Amino acid sequence: MSGPMSLEPGGAEQDTLALRLADDRTLALRLADPHLPASVLPGNGARADAVDGLAAALADRIAPAVHPYEVAALLESEGLTGNVIREKYGHADLFSLATALYRRVPRTFPEPPRPTDPWRPDHLRCALRGLLFALPGLAYALAGRLLPPDGAVRALVVAGLISWAWNQALGHRAYVRLATGRLEAGRTLAKGAPLGAATAAAAGAALSGSVVTALAVTTQSAYLAAAGVLLVLGRERLLLAILVPVTVGGVSLLWWEPGNVLRAALPLLSLLGAVAAAGWALRATRSAPAAPGTSRPGLWPSLPYGLFGLAAGSLVFLAGRDHPWAVIVLTLSMGPAEWLLYRYRGLSVAALRSTRTLGGFRARSAAILAGCLLLYLGPLTPAALLVDAETATLLLLAATLWISLLLQAFGTAWPPAAVCLTAAAFSGAGMLTGAPPGTAALPLSCGAAVLCLTAVSLRQLGRPAAHG
Repeated sequence: MSGPMSLEPGGAEQDTLALRLADDRTLALRLADPHLPASVLPGNGARADAVDGLAAALADRIAPAVHPYEVAALLESEGLTGNVIREKYGHADLFSLATALYRRVPRTFPEPPRPTDPWRPDHLRCALRGLLFALPGLAYALAGRLLPPDGAVRALVVAGLISWAWNQALGHRAYVRLATGRLEAGRTLAKGAPLGAATAAAAGAALSGSVVTALAVTTQSAYLAAAGVLLVLGRERLLLAILVPVTVGGVSLLWWEPGNVLRAALPLLSLLGAVAAAGWALRATRSAPAAPGTSRPGLWPSLPYGLFGLAAGSLVFLAGRDHPWAVIVLTLSMGPAEWLLYRYRGLSVAALRSTRTLGGFRARSAAILAGCLLLYLGPLTPAALLVDAETATLLLLAATLWISLLLQAFGTAWPPAAVCLTAAAFSGAGMLTGAPPGTAALPLSCGAAVLCLTAVSLRQLGRPAAHG
């Protein structure tokens, strides 16, 4: 048979067949003795050495391949042409060279990288925030006896509740704006913080019967507004330094009487430092680049956060009415509470990766919720006994606040606001009607709130979409 496909001696087809046969003999010899030098192998020794060198250079990328086609794609991405493959490596085509390399390099499959926890908490920051929530209470220990006995507590409580509600709503709005840039968040805080401080101070001053009480209410409102700005902008360490005068003065009361001048001056010094630091932090946000095409969020989404702040402040006040030290315990626990919120989110993401069925994830999610809640409430039990507070009331109130914060962290804001407002209204009704201290209204309302919030959490957070 003659024609273009005839295999004439010395033709290209005969060379290709010889190269393939030589490659097969080379493979057989290498399998028999992997350490056999290239010089004794069939074919051109220089070409065999070139293939060995290419295998060594690409070994890390060839080893995980599960088929020679993957090696062929790798060689093609390296830019190897047909002429280079034939002349330098002695193979007929890309797939022949890929097969030879695939056989030369042992299979190794590296361990996949461990997934990182996107919700890993900042341990120091969480502990510091709990301390920062509690340290301002030393200002009341210092300046409390300077206040007139009539009307001062009521004015401070009303102004404090308004500040709690306002700062919760403002904080949510600022965090939403912070996602688009520090400039937008700074503008929100610069407008909202002074307005909130003025509103709380005006409400408290209207209930005060003296200039001293009005000054105390104004000082409290201004500090809470400034501290809220610093916390939103992540200036916890600066705020801790600002509270040094109040901290030193409050601790010194254990063995030294500072006198009325220092009792008034130390809280005012911390106030001036907080206001100045907040102004500096807000000014620093003005140099941040503006995010293009951002729209201002509405006020309605921040409303439930403000209502929750009002309800939470009312519940804490009612608990502190009978046991003032319980308020300190709850305030200090807010640091660990925030840390556990991060841990819950991290553990939920890990459960989402490891479970294969919806029922399995719901069971894991419920177990994580129970574990985090028990871990939060565990240290509060001996703390309640230490301060001679009603253990059940303190634990139920702490559970109410933590589950509410958990739901808010996932964007579910109205249910905790409604439940906590109902609990606060039911508990406060007893105080308004003159019920004696120690009644069961607060523990009953908090117990019902825990049940409702737990049911909402299991339903909302048992969905994989909530953790996506």
